[in-house]
Amino acid sequence: MAAVMKPGWSRPSTILFASEIPANEKAFEFALAQAVESHADLILFHAYDTLVVSASETSGIRYYDYAAAARAEKQHLEPLAQRVREAGGQCEVVVRPGLPADQILAYAREREIDRIVMGTHSPGPIGKLLVGSVAEAVLRSARTPVYIIGPEVVNGAYRNFATRTILCAVSLQESSGVVASFAAELAAQHGARLVLQHVIRPQDRAEFLAGRSLDDVESELFALVPSKLEERIEIQTIVVPGDPTEELLYQSRAQQADLIVLGAQGASAFAAITRHGVVYKTLAHAHCPVITLSPVVLAEYGPKANKPRPSEAYMAGVI
Repeated sequence: MAAVMKPGWSRPSTILFASEIPANEKAFEFALAQAVESHADLILFHAYDTLVVSASETSGIRYYDYAAAARAEKQHLEPLAQRVREAGGQCEVVVRPGLPADQILAYAREREIDRIVMGTHSPGPIGKLLVGSVAEAVLRSARTPVYIIGPEVVNGAYRNFATRTILCAVSLQESSGVVASFAAELAAQHGARLVLQHVIRPQDRAEFLAGRSLDDVESELFALVPSKLEERIEIQTIVVPGDPTEELLYQSRAQQADLIVLGAQGASAFAAITRHGVVYKTLAHAHCPVITLSPVVLAEYGPKANKPRPSEAYMAGVI
């Protein structure tokens, strides 16, 4: 049986918004809306790897002015902090020198952070996305859920950032129980409909079904939802053959999903920084935010495996 996850993951009390300078305005609005809805403290966090260089008037020796760099970075974030306070929220600005991914993960370990919120950039001319560097490193190593707003996400202001439908990618693998349980908790918290989707690759269909129908497998997916939540939320299951990412993106639009929930696993298997990676394509093209659980979380809260899982193995629902 999977361990009980932290209650704050579905209703956070402390949210870390990992900000660039200038800030990703769309991502900030999602972070602010979540903080207001959950009455959560919002930490505006920025890590900078460029330092302010000053020259001594007396010696002419160049040196790194850490204090001046920190003050300058905080000043950039103060207008955002003021907007949080005007919305009735509690806010703290934290800046640190160092590599952004390292500092985000380190700070999240130091504080009781319930959720990390961050944005990604639009793809460049060669298809490069921030996934593969900061966001990719964070979503695969964080010990807390990571909420990511991709470049094609529609601003949620028109619907008051409400979460009415949650699409969760699952499989019949044991680790999907953790992902489905988390998605069900989120659905219960928001009063949202939960759609569990399992995609079977065409080449695996015959072996996977083994005499069962797609309807049979759809019925089996209900067991992934904790019994205490079954009657509190509306649940729909979908099992289809096809490409996992394409079907996930299709259903996110067809179901008018407000949030996609994924497990993040096996970075080396999916070439996350290329156009063909599952994580890349989902974050690059989803019209709604994506919230992920890292391999660290899946290992800690999921069933203990008797033997190591091959690093290159594909598991639908665990991206």
